[in-house]
Amino acid sequence: MRFLIDSMKNNNILWDPKSNPKIIVVMPAYNAEKTVKKTYNDLPKDLIKEVILVDDASHDRTLDKAKALGITVYVHNKNKGYGGNQKTCYEQALKRKPDVVVMVHPDYQYDAKLVGVLCEPIINGRADIMLGSRIQTRSQVLTGGMPLYKYFSNRFLTLVENLAMGLNLSEYHTGFRAFKSEVLKTVPYHRFSDDFIFDQQILISALSFGFNIADIPIPCKYFKEASSINFRRSAKYGMLTLWTVALFLLSQLGLVKLRIFK
Repeated sequence: MRFLIDSMKNNNILWDPKSNPKIIVVMPAYNAEKTVKKTYNDLPKDLIKEVILVDDASHDRTLDKAKALGITVYVHNKNKGYGGNQKTCYEQALKRKPDVVVMVHPDYQYDAKLVGVLCEPIINGRADIMLGSRIQTRSQVLTGGMPLYKYFSNRFLTLVENLAMGLNLSEYHTGFRAFKSEVLKTVPYHRFSDDFIFDQQILISALSFGFNIADIPIPCKYFKEASSINFRRSAKYGMLTLWTVALFLLSQLGLVKLRIFK
């Protein structure tokens, strides 16, 4: 994996250049004026066809900063929530007929230089969804600034989800993820929540439709300007994650029928 990361940082493309995949990066933004430029500057522009930012009624100058960078911008006049923002991101991305859609939070918490590494397994046909996992060792994560309660809740929820879905991912709760376009065309993401639980609904729904999910290691970066939900909202998110897993298992047993699952 270190070879892959070093190769991409040196702009060595890890797929057949003749395939010329169309990669669209989407940024769900809310009050990201201090970090959007740094995030955008780190993106490997030679691999990306277009960058789309959806501003969810920010109260700062996120919109002005994004426009100055030449990013394609869409604006919510009213705050729709994190999930609602992603829905607009994917709607707009799919209009461009992409091969891969990558979500990068514009808060600089994730290493945008690794977009190519994230896309490589999808482009080469080994995965349908790729997640950038911040969690390899406890010391690395805590040194990176993740609060202790978030680390342990992340570990617990990931364990439950792995057991329920038969996977062995190191993290489900990252905001750095790439989708093969067929995934977004198939899963009914418009039916998902407008809140943070959207992230888990889209993964679990995709699994029910038979899509393959994998991950790669990425650095963990928590700092003052990076977006993060508080303890109360984290607790709500955790409970809703467990509820979504329970519904998935019930649907697999044929005890309930929900439109978000196949």
